[in-house]
Amino acid sequence: MAPTDETGQEAQQSSPFGTTPPPGPPASGGTTGPNGRMPRWLPRAMVLALALVAAFQLGSWAFHQVTGLLVNILIAFFLALAIEPAVGWMASRGMRRGLAAFVVFIGVVIVSAGFVTLLGSILADQIIKMIEGFPAYLDSVIHWINTHFKTDLKRVDIQEGVLRSDWLRNYVQNSATGVLDVSAQVLGGLFQLLTIGLFSFYFAADGPRLRRALCSVLPPARQAEVLRAWEIAVNKTGGYIYSRGLMALISGAAHFVLLQILGVPYAPVLAVWVGLVSQFIPTIGTYLAGALPMLIAFTVDPWYALWVLIFVVVYQQFENYVLQPKLTSKTVDIHPAVAFGSVIAGTALLGAVGALIAIPAIATLQAFLGAYVKRYDVTDDPRVHGHRWRGAGPGLIARTRQLWARRPGAERPEAERPEGPEGGGPGQGSV
Repeated sequence: MAPTDETGQEAQQSSPFGTTPPPGPPASGGTTGPNGRMPRWLPRAMVLALALVAAFQLGSWAFHQVTGLLVNILIAFFLALAIEPAVGWMASRGMRRGLAAFVVFIGVVIVSAGFVTLLGSILADQIIKMIEGFPAYLDSVIHWINTHFKTDLKRVDIQEGVLRSDWLRNYVQNSATGVLDVSAQVLGGLFQLLTIGLFSFYFAADGPRLRRALCSVLPPARQAEVLRAWEIAVNKTGGYIYSRGLMALISGAAHFVLLQILGVPYAPVLAVWVGLVSQFIPTIGTYLAGALPMLIAFTVDPWYALWVLIFVVVYQQFENYVLQPKLTSKTVDIHPAVAFGSVIAGTALLGAVGALIAIPAIATLQAFLGAYVKRYDVTDDPRVHGHRWRGAGPGLIARTRQLWARRPGAERPEAERPEGPEGGGPGQGSV
């Protein structure tokens, strides 16, 4: 039994050297449990942290896997918003909504397929003409080289050297191995178009059901805001598509008249190309659209290509300053700088898809903010109009005149002459 002192507590044993060792840490304190064991909460915290990290990694992997699908759904949603006015108009006339959406989609598919077919025939015809005329062009180049550089080149020697070269053999091998990749890309593009078409059809045909399902999980006050935002998005996106379609029609008609006058082949298809590309590819669409008619006009006459270029530039100015403000003032009225910035941002985020949907998305956001942001009357201040604040003193021209009049030797006007004997005023007596 351990010895105790007078108070009944156990006496501390002395060390062999006569000093008392310091007491140890309490058994119940610190971060460790009894007998130096790990706390009970630490294993659970470690498991929870590992589970959170694993869930984040799994969610990130899943998001990257379905990014393509999400982009397709976004395109389909904006396409459904674009055709919503037409589908709603047909449905209000007694047609079933699904049938109305089907009719609109069939029309869009027929127009798109016809345009692609005609454009493909143009490109194929031009490629065949280039291949057929390549020997004559090569002969003219060889003749020019032999004449100016005193050489003796022959087309047969050049052809044999090209056919026996290593780079041509490597190019053919790489092209043969890349056929499967091109086929896979074509099939992937067709599947992507099919996915976008199906989703956009469902969004357009079941628009009311989708809105009811979305509003059923929101309180009444939020439902009104969601429906208002949906209506703004439909109006802005549909207005953007229809206004761009009208401008494409006007642009195509104008370029068709020019190409028909110049006698450029395939004038109708080239006019449709110019109209669609210039209106639905923002910022650089005009220059891309005018390149193909200029190239084909150059094959007819080089001066025709110059006339096409001049007409494209002049018509672009007419469209920017006269036609576009009148047609888009009630649909997509956004500043050109904002439109350009939105296209750059959309391209950086989603590539070509972002460039196409950037303008209607920004127009929808601008209209939505304009409906909820309170605006005030602007004070009538010259600085609002870009004029500098001059204060109550004389202007710059008046101050310049005063300094010029006060220069040495200058004759002062009557109003500025001092009165008195020295100034010749009323105080000066007569002699």
